[in-house]
Amino acid sequence: MPLLSELTAAVAAGKRADTVRITEELLAAGTGPQAIVEEGLVPGMAIVGDQFKRNEIFVPEMLVAARAMKEALKLLEPLLASAGIKPKYTAVIGTVQGDLHDIGKNLISMMWRGANFAVVDLGTNVPPERYVAAAKEHNANVIGLSALLTTTMPAMKETVRQLKAAGLTNAKVMVGGAPITQAFADEIGADGYAADAGSAVDIAKKLMGEAA
Repeated sequence: MPLLSELTAAVAAGKRADTVRITEELLAAGTGPQAIVEEGLVPGMAIVGDQFKRNEIFVPEMLVAARAMKEALKLLEPLLASAGIKPKYTAVIGTVQGDLHDIGKNLISMMWRGANFAVVDLGTNVPPERYVAAAKEHNANVIGLSALLTTTMPAMKETVRQLKAAGLTNAKVMVGGAPITQAFADEIGADGYAADAGSAVDIAKKLMGEAA
């Protein structure tokens, strides 16, 4: 459908007004909200993620695209909820205890939403116990831990330890942030490591057993 392709392009370009207009036109034409998300919005954010990984765009462009998608989701989420349609997976995310930085976390939250994950954002300075409680409450499939400060890396390690000790067999733990490496992720027992927001979608999907 041409309109769905136009929606994908509008999201990728971060054109908020066009994204909302085309979404409204698709709904008026009888296109289902789930199809709009899966065939219009998700491909648009996938383009953005790929461009980011290739250094063709940067954080500001990603934020603009994510905000365009968010405006469309405001129209679609009530319709999806009323139809009983839910995202396939649920992710819990936060910045670990002692760290108040949130730009990376916010980007990943928006990228995951754009990939049709339900996201529970716990904010910043999140103690391990809160991650555990939220993961249990929401039956999380993915738990994302972010850190920017090297001084909070021990808090990330302790959070992973408590999550594993809690027996959350349904949940995969992902870590990321400026000081975090694959080696550190392996050392603390994380299930996945994402170097950037674009990669975070691919890694989450792989952990769920899906092709990225």
